[in-house]
Amino acid sequence: MLNNHLQRVLLVASVAMGTATLAADDPSIQGKLRLGVQESMSSFIDQQTVNGIYRHYDPVSGELLVLTPGEVHAGIVKKGDFFVSCADFVDHRGREVDMDFLVVQDGDRLLTVQGLVHKVDGKKRPYHLESK
Repeated sequence: MLNNHLQRVLLVASVAMGTATLAADDPSIQGKLRLGVQESMSSFIDQQTVNGIYRHYDPVSGELLVLTPGEVHAGIVKKGDFFVSCADFVDHRGREVDMDFLVVQDGDRLLTVQGLVHKVDGKKRPYHLESK
């Protein structure tokens, strides 16, 4: 039986090679870089998930979100110093929460450093990562 991390990586790879996703995507991010970003993000989610629950403090609402991980999106964009990709979650109230994950490149390594709430029940929350 495959672990969650490997299942997510394989799902992302198959989606990336297949149909286009609805999320934003930079087609210039390809090959090992694309797979590395997705693998880093999936690994980060798996490492932070305990007993099927991903916990994230949301400074906007001032609450600790109790989330169940869902689908990892195939789309990747570059915002400032970060590669950004997202994943779906469901909170303890049944709301759909779209989290963006920030991935940085450190030499040959790709490290996911943080998750941010991007949407709650389809309502976007803007944030700024690019330099002015």
